Amino acid sequence: APLGRWLLSASDLSVPLGTIVLSVLIYVGLPLLCGVYSRHWILKHKGLEWFEAKFLKYLDPVAISALLITLVLLFAFKGELIVNNPLHIVLIAVPLFVQTNFIFLIGYVAAQKLKLSYEDAAPAAMIGASNHFEVAIATAVTLFGLNSGAALATVVGVLIEVPVMLMLVEICKRTAFWFPREPEKASLRDPRCQILS
Repeated sequence: APLGRWLLSASDLSVPLGTIVLSVLIYVGLPLLCGVYSRHWILKHKGLEWFEAKFLKYLDPVAISALLITLVLLFAFKGELIVNNPLHIVLIAVPLFVQTNFIFLIGYVAAQKLKLSYEDAAPAAMIGASNHFEVAIATAVTLFGLNSGAALATVVGVLIEVPVMLMLVEICKRTAFWFPREPEKASLRDPRCQILS
Protein backbone atom coordinates (compact mmCIF):
# COMPACT_ATOMS: atom_id res chain seq x y z
CA ALA A 1 0.00 0.00 0.00
CA PRO A 2 2.74 2.59 0.74
CA LEU A 3 4.44 1.83 -2.59
CA GLY A 4 1.13 2.26 -4.43
CA ARG A 5 0.54 5.58 -2.71
CA TRP A 6 4.05 6.78 -3.59
CA LEU A 7 3.63 5.77 -7.25
CA LEU A 8 0.26 7.50 -7.47
CA SER A 9 1.67 10.66 -5.90
CA ALA A 10 4.31 10.80 -8.66
CA SER A 11 1.48 11.59 -11.09
CA ASP A 12 -0.14 14.24 -8.86
CA LEU A 13 -2.98 11.91 -7.90
CA SER A 14 -4.08 12.07 -4.32
CA VAL A 15 -5.53 8.80 -3.11
CA PRO A 16 -6.15 8.39 0.62
CA LEU A 17 -4.04 5.67 2.20
CA GLY A 18 -7.21 4.20 3.69
CA THR A 19 -8.63 3.59 0.20
CA ILE A 20 -5.49 1.78 -0.89
CA VAL A 21 -5.35 -0.31 2.29
CA LEU A 22 -9.04 -1.18 1.97
CA SER A 23 -8.53 -2.25 -1.67
CA VAL A 24 -5.62 -4.49 -0.69
CA LEU A 25 -7.56 -6.00 2.22
CA ILE A 26 -10.67 -6.69 0.13
CA TYR A 27 -8.98 -8.01 -3.01
CA VAL A 28 -5.93 -9.74 -1.50
CA GLY A 29 -6.40 -10.23 2.24
CA LEU A 30 -9.97 -11.53 2.25
CA PRO A 31 -9.47 -14.15 -0.50
CA LEU A 32 -6.22 -15.24 1.13
CA LEU A 33 -7.89 -15.69 4.52
CA CYS A 34 -10.80 -17.57 2.94
CA GLY A 35 -8.38 -19.85 1.10
CA VAL A 36 -6.27 -20.55 4.18
CA TYR A 37 -9.34 -21.22 6.33
CA SER A 38 -11.08 -23.44 3.77
CA ARG A 39 -7.91 -25.46 3.15
CA HIS A 40 -7.39 -25.93 6.90
CA TRP A 41 -11.05 -26.94 7.37
CA ILE A 42 -11.01 -29.39 4.46
CA LEU A 43 -7.73 -31.00 5.58
CA LYS A 44 -9.04 -31.33 9.13
CA HIS A 45 -12.42 -32.82 8.16
CA LYS A 46 -11.68 -34.68 4.92
CA GLY A 47 -7.92 -35.28 4.88
CA LEU A 48 -5.10 -34.59 2.46
CA GLU A 49 -5.94 -37.49 0.16
CA TRP A 50 -9.53 -36.30 -0.38
CA PHE A 51 -8.29 -32.71 -0.81
CA GLU A 52 -5.85 -33.68 -3.57
CA ALA A 53 -7.89 -36.42 -5.25
CA LYS A 54 -11.38 -34.91 -5.15
CA PHE A 55 -11.42 -31.24 -4.20
CA LEU A 56 -8.58 -30.02 -6.42
CA LYS A 57 -9.93 -31.95 -9.41
CA TYR A 58 -13.30 -30.24 -8.88
CA LEU A 59 -11.74 -26.82 -8.31
CA ASP A 60 -9.43 -26.85 -11.36
CA PRO A 61 -12.17 -26.45 -14.01
CA VAL A 62 -13.94 -23.89 -11.80
CA ALA A 63 -10.78 -21.77 -11.58
CA ILE A 64 -10.17 -21.92 -15.34
CA SER A 65 -13.83 -21.13 -16.07
CA ALA A 66 -13.79 -18.16 -13.69
CA LEU A 67 -10.65 -16.81 -15.38
CA LEU A 68 -12.19 -17.17 -18.84
CA ILE A 69 -15.47 -15.55 -17.74
CA THR A 70 -13.54 -12.66 -16.22
CA LEU A 71 -11.57 -12.16 -19.43
CA VAL A 72 -14.71 -12.30 -21.58
CA LEU A 73 -16.52 -9.78 -19.36
CA LEU A 74 -13.53 -7.44 -19.28
CA PHE A 75 -13.21 -7.58 -23.03
CA ALA A 76 -16.97 -7.07 -23.43
CA PHE A 77 -16.85 -3.91 -21.31
CA LYS A 78 -13.67 -2.60 -22.97
CA GLY A 79 -13.96 -4.14 -26.45
CA GLU A 80 -14.96 -0.95 -28.25
CA LEU A 81 -12.27 1.08 -26.50
CA ILE A 82 -9.65 -1.54 -27.37
CA VAL A 83 -10.70 -1.69 -31.04
CA ASN A 84 -10.83 2.11 -31.36
CA ASN A 85 -7.38 2.69 -29.83
CA PRO A 86 -4.97 0.18 -31.40
CA LEU A 87 -1.92 2.40 -30.89
CA HIS A 88 -2.66 2.74 -27.18
CA ILE A 89 -3.03 -1.03 -26.95
CA VAL A 90 0.35 -1.60 -28.63
CA LEU A 91 1.98 1.01 -26.38
CA ILE A 92 0.64 -0.86 -23.34
CA ALA A 93 1.11 -4.42 -24.62
CA VAL A 94 4.66 -4.39 -25.99
CA PRO A 95 6.38 -3.16 -22.81
CA LEU A 96 4.33 -5.60 -20.70
CA PHE A 97 5.30 -8.50 -22.96
CA VAL A 98 8.99 -7.57 -22.83
CA GLN A 99 8.93 -6.89 -19.08
CA THR A 100 7.20 -10.15 -18.17
CA ASN A 101 9.58 -12.26 -20.26
CA PHE A 102 12.67 -10.37 -19.09
CA ILE A 103 11.82 -10.67 -15.39
CA PHE A 104 11.01 -14.36 -15.85
CA LEU A 105 14.34 -14.92 -17.60
CA ILE A 106 16.26 -13.16 -14.82
CA GLY A 107 14.49 -15.18 -12.12
CA TYR A 108 14.77 -18.53 -13.92
CA VAL A 109 18.45 -18.12 -14.80
CA ALA A 110 19.27 -16.86 -11.29
CA ALA A 111 17.47 -19.89 -9.82
CA GLN A 112 19.52 -22.19 -12.03
CA LYS A 113 22.78 -20.47 -11.04
CA LEU A 114 21.78 -20.76 -7.38
CA LYS A 115 21.12 -24.47 -7.98
CA LEU A 116 17.55 -24.26 -6.73
CA SER A 117 15.32 -27.25 -7.31
CA TYR A 118 12.79 -27.10 -10.13
CA GLU A 119 10.00 -27.10 -7.54
CA ASP A 120 11.38 -23.82 -6.14
CA ALA A 121 12.76 -22.25 -9.33
CA ALA A 122 9.66 -22.43 -11.53
CA PRO A 123 7.22 -20.87 -9.03
CA ALA A 124 9.77 -18.22 -8.01
CA ALA A 125 10.32 -17.14 -11.62
CA MET A 126 6.57 -17.19 -12.38
CA ILE A 127 5.63 -15.17 -9.30
CA GLY A 128 8.41 -12.69 -10.01
CA ALA A 129 7.18 -12.23 -13.59
CA SER A 130 3.50 -11.89 -12.66
CA ASN A 131 2.02 -8.42 -12.61
CA HIS A 132 -0.91 -9.38 -10.35
CA PHE A 133 -3.43 -7.75 -12.66
CA GLU A 134 -6.37 -9.10 -10.66
CA VAL A 135 -5.51 -6.65 -7.89
CA ALA A 136 -4.66 -3.92 -10.40
CA ILE A 137 -8.04 -4.24 -12.13
CA ALA A 138 -9.94 -4.13 -8.87
CA THR A 139 -7.96 -1.12 -7.65
CA ALA A 140 -8.15 0.76 -10.97
CA VAL A 141 -11.91 0.29 -11.27
CA THR A 142 -12.46 1.23 -7.62
CA LEU A 143 -10.29 4.35 -7.76
CA PHE A 144 -10.76 5.62 -11.30
CA GLY A 145 -13.92 4.00 -12.65
CA LEU A 146 -14.62 1.44 -15.35
CA ASN A 147 -14.07 3.86 -18.24
CA SER A 148 -10.69 5.19 -17.10
CA GLY A 149 -7.35 4.82 -18.83
CA ALA A 150 -6.10 2.92 -15.79
CA ALA A 151 -8.86 0.34 -16.23
CA LEU A 152 -7.98 0.05 -19.94
CA ALA A 153 -4.31 -0.55 -19.11
CA THR A 154 -5.19 -3.30 -16.64
CA VAL A 155 -7.54 -5.00 -19.12
CA VAL A 156 -4.83 -4.97 -21.79
CA GLY A 157 -2.42 -6.21 -19.15
CA VAL A 158 -4.60 -9.24 -18.44
CA LEU A 159 -5.08 -9.95 -22.14
CA ILE A 160 -1.29 -9.94 -22.54
CA GLU A 161 -0.30 -11.56 -19.26
CA VAL A 162 -2.53 -14.63 -19.43
CA PRO A 163 -1.15 -16.07 -22.70
CA VAL A 164 2.40 -14.99 -21.80
CA MET A 165 2.22 -16.71 -18.41
CA LEU A 166 0.82 -19.86 -20.02
CA MET A 167 3.74 -19.76 -22.45
CA LEU A 168 6.18 -19.39 -19.55
CA VAL A 169 4.57 -22.32 -17.71
CA GLU A 170 5.16 -24.46 -20.78
CA ILE A 171 8.79 -23.29 -20.91
CA CYS A 172 9.18 -24.30 -17.26
CA LYS A 173 7.76 -27.75 -17.93
CA ARG A 174 9.98 -28.31 -20.96
CA THR A 175 13.12 -27.19 -19.12
CA ALA A 176 12.49 -28.99 -15.83
CA PHE A 177 15.50 -31.22 -16.53
CA TRP A 178 17.81 -28.18 -16.20
CA PHE A 179 17.26 -28.23 -12.44
CA PRO A 180 17.78 -30.70 -9.60
CA ARG A 181 14.48 -32.22 -8.53
CA GLU A 182 12.80 -32.38 -5.13
CA PRO A 183 9.48 -34.02 -6.05
CA GLU A 184 8.40 -34.22 -2.40
CA LYS A 185 7.94 -30.42 -2.50
CA ALA A 186 5.37 -30.59 -5.29
CA SER A 187 1.79 -30.95 -4.10
CA LEU A 188 0.62 -32.04 -7.56
CA ARG A 189 2.72 -34.10 -9.96
CA ASP A 190 3.01 -33.24 -13.65
CA PRO A 191 3.82 -36.37 -15.67
CA ARG A 192 5.61 -34.24 -18.29
CA CYS A 193 8.17 -33.15 -15.68
CA GLN A 194 10.13 -36.37 -15.49
CA ILE A 195 12.77 -36.93 -12.84
CA LEU A 196 16.03 -37.74 -14.58
CA SER A 197 18.55 -39.84 -12.67
